[in-house]
Amino acid sequence: MIDRRSVLLGFVLAAGLTASTRAFAFEAQPFSEKSFEAAQAAGKPILVEVTAPWCPTCKAQKPILSDLSQKPKFQNVVAFQIDFDSQKDLLRKFNVRMQSTLICFAGRKEVARSTGDTNSVSIEAMLDKSV
Repeated sequence: MIDRRSVLLGFVLAAGLTASTRAFAFEAQPFSEKSFEAAQAAGKPILVEVTAPWCPTCKAQKPILSDLSQKPKFQNVVAFQIDFDSQKDLLRKFNVRMQSTLICFAGRKEVARSTGDTNSVSIEAMLDKSV
């Protein structure tokens, strides 16, 4: 028969395992001027992804960014997503001419930019410049 103490111990151990396997994933949120400015003011590392749902290069970048987001060194990256087709004002603001553009900031300073890159090593090197 299982007593209360055993059940409680099981819950405590399960909670500890869950906490220790915390993912560091940054997940791109829709671009918000207010959130972007707050992240810049806080000196956060920032990734801006310019994507389009029909873009094969953008689709190829997704698993690379997902894998990189699991690395502890990128745990504080704040990621924003801009839709290439519907957010033309933001394309002008960031001087973007093509989908699949990635822009990295260290606080307020742009530190790296690429377009059409699907090489995990070079994308990681870009993100490294922001942290």
